[in-house]
Amino acid sequence: MALDKESKTKIMEEFMRHEGDTGSPEVQIALLTNRITTLTDHLRSNKHDESSRRGLLKLVGQRRRLLAYIRRADFQRYMALTERLNIRRK
Repeated sequence: MALDKESKTKIMEEFMRHEGDTGSPEVQIALLTNRITTLTDHLRSNKHDESSRRGLLKLVGQRRRLLAYIRRADFQRYMALTERLNIRRK
């Protein structure tokens, strides 16, 4: 399910790096994390929804690639972001 506009802008404002920032990796990861938690809750109650499970796996893979990019580029940003979003790291 898509996010409503208010919650999406709230997440963007919280994680933006500068004014008008909507596409930085931090913002993208925060939005993906929100969608992942929503889909995870949905799949807990609908165990046989395989198409949503596939979408969840795609989102997790996309977030993993973005996290790997931030980790390569700036390790301190990576650590701060995973701490703020409460994401496990390897």
